[in-house]
Amino acid sequence: MLGDLCCILEKQMTVLNHRISCVAAACALFTTSAFAENPSLTNPAISAVLDGYYQNTERPMAERDEGFGLGHTEIAMSANIDDMFYGKLTAVIEMHHGETELGLEEGFIQTLAMPGGFSIRAGRFLSDVGYLNNQHVHTDAFSDRPGAYRAFLGSHYFDDGVRLSYVAPTDLYWTMGMEGFKGDSMRAAGGEHEEHEDHEGHSDHAEREYKNIGVYTAYTKIGGDIGNGSWQTGLSYMRNENGRMVEAEHEDHASEDEGHDHSHSASFTGENTYIADFVYKWAPNGNYKYQHLTISGEYFRVTDFAPLEDGHDHDHDHHSEASVDDMQAWYLSSVYQFTPNWSAGVRYGETDVQELHGDHFHAQKLKETEVSLAWHQSHFSTVRVQYTNQKGTNFFGIEDDNVLTLQYVMTLGAHGAHQF
Repeated sequence: MLGDLCCILEKQMTVLNHRISCVAAACALFTTSAFAENPSLTNPAISAVLDGYYQNTERPMAERDEGFGLGHTEIAMSANIDDMFYGKLTAVIEMHHGETELGLEEGFIQTLAMPGGFSIRAGRFLSDVGYLNNQHVHTDAFSDRPGAYRAFLGSHYFDDGVRLSYVAPTDLYWTMGMEGFKGDSMRAAGGEHEEHEDHEGHSDHAEREYKNIGVYTAYTKIGGDIGNGSWQTGLSYMRNENGRMVEAEHEDHASEDEGHDHSHSASFTGENTYIADFVYKWAPNGNYKYQHLTISGEYFRVTDFAPLEDGHDHDHDHHSEASVDDMQAWYLSSVYQFTPNWSAGVRYGETDVQELHGDHFHAQKLKETEVSLAWHQSHFSTVRVQYTNQKGTNFFGIEDDNVLTLQYVMTLGAHGAHQF
């Protein structure tokens, strides 16, 4: 009898311990979920994005090499520092010519409680010019940024600086901002010296003096809803104090590696860049999860890039800019998610640039037609196949080329929602 009683008590204690452990596990899960929804310094949101690919050939000014490779793989950590500040850190790992490269893409703080709709961001971050630039590249519907971005912004322009932004208290979404950056990756390509001649006719080379704050930007964006769709349009201006070449810079205006630059530096620069952008998103019955259409486009114009007689006098151009067309580029993109698991996109773009040869410019043109098909098992996984037809006129020797890219993008951990 006593033995049976002991067995019964042992079973009851086992059941009780099991229930206690289940409750503890549930509480732990609830606590983790609660912190994940509101990350703090004691429990920051940590995520990783894995980007792998195979590509049959290289593309001009693009980051992906021929063959198998590791694309824009990133590790990110973010949290509210306190009730006044938010912080984020994003490191990027990439493969280039068989070597692993580690870089810091973001490392900034941002205010949370400034009055009147103002906020300040300081550190290293993505500029808010244009539509795509403030978004991480793994959120794109195509494997590479359009030619306009690769030519004028180094694919995606991030830099060390500060931003002041403002959201207006209007019925429509309306934001505007100003930024100041160091601008190293936006400096004019070519030689970094100026040639000087003394009173006896002897020439020597002095190091070019770059401005410490090289890039200033200003932008405004406005958007709203129409039925089951939403729209946004924007205008941006970038002033690049180091964007114009000087007289001694008679090197090719593009990168030294025939356009295959991997330093995230702009391949073509000028003192003034103007950007106009728009995007429209539509979903049947307003449900973006199952079906939605996105139409977007941007137009770039870059001016004042011809060398000056000297590096300081901006009133006398040695190369008459009246005879040189401004550089410009544009693209138009349409992406349709026709089921929760499948989406297809088409994009066309043209890039018109000027390359310096000696004392004159050569006009170059790149046309790209791209088609992509992507499978999404969930919001965190994408497998994509993309076909690109590129045609060039004096553009790094490209006349007609076909590029096939296979890519996967997988997200691990707590990853914030993507921007509009």
